[in-house]
Amino acid sequence: MGKIIVGKKSDMPPGSMQKVAIDGRDILVANIDGNYYACDDTCTHAGASLAEGTLEGGIITCGWHGAKFNCTTGKLEKFPAKIRDLKSYQIVVESDSVFVEV
Repeated sequence: MGKIIVGKKSDMPPGSMQKVAIDGRDILVANIDGNYYACDDTCTHAGASLAEGTLEGGIITCGWHGAKFNCTTGKLEKFPAKIRDLKSYQIVVESDSVFVEV
């Protein structure tokens, strides 16, 4: 397992999220109250980029059809149909650098 730098803490203020590409995968990195989390960026319903949705607390809402995922765990929180959870990834913070373990 390796770690890939995805940005600087100073560029990701609390309440923000950003999409990064790692090894051909789109991953969403979110800062929730100073804690960093990473999960797949692609909604498991229709393939939308979750980075284009909204982040409130730890919940990402897909901008296309409103599926809600907990970005701390990748678990589906709310949607009328059963869809897959997102894969989540470990974050490592060293000094001002944020890494995702893949």
